[in-house]
Amino acid sequence: MQSILAISAYQTSAEAFFTTIREARADLVLDVRLHNESQLAGFSKQRDLAWLVPALCQADYVCDRFFAPEPGLLSRYIKRELSWDTYAGAYRNQMQAADVSGYFIQHYGQYRRVCLIGTATKKRRSHSEVLQELLTPLLDEQQAAH
Repeated sequence: MQSILAISAYQTSAEAFFTTIREARADLVLDVRLHNESQLAGFSKQRDLAWLVPALCQADYVCDRFFAPEPGLLSRYIKRELSWDTYAGAYRNQMQAADVSGYFIQHYGQYRRVCLIGTATKKRRSHSEVLQELLTPLLDEQQAAH
C-alpha cells in the first residue's frame, strides 16, 4: 500500500469530495462510518457512493462497519460526554483488540491507495483519523497522506 487518506463527506461539496478522491488516485474508497444511510448524509449515502465512486473516480467503494466505532462510544462522543482524547483512545483500543491491521491486510491488502471516509466536521474530529494512524505502519514507504 502506498497511501492512506482520511477524508470527510461532511461540510463539503460533492465536487470537492470527488476531486479529492480523484487527485489521490485512490483505488479503494473505504466507508468506515457507522451511519451512512440517512438523508443527513446527502450525496454521501452508502447506496449513492456505491454507484458514484466507481463512475466518477474509477475506484472501488466498500462500506465496512468493522472499522466503525461502537454505537455507544460514538453517541457519547457526539453528545460531548467524552473528550476527543478519551474517544480516540477507546476507539484505538477497540481496533487493536480486533486486530485491525490483520483484518485490513486480509480484506484490502491488494489496494495501493486508500481513502477512508469518516465523519469529521469543523467542530468534530473523526475516528477515521485514528484508523489512518493505526494503518500507517502498513504503508510501503511508511508515510500516510494528509
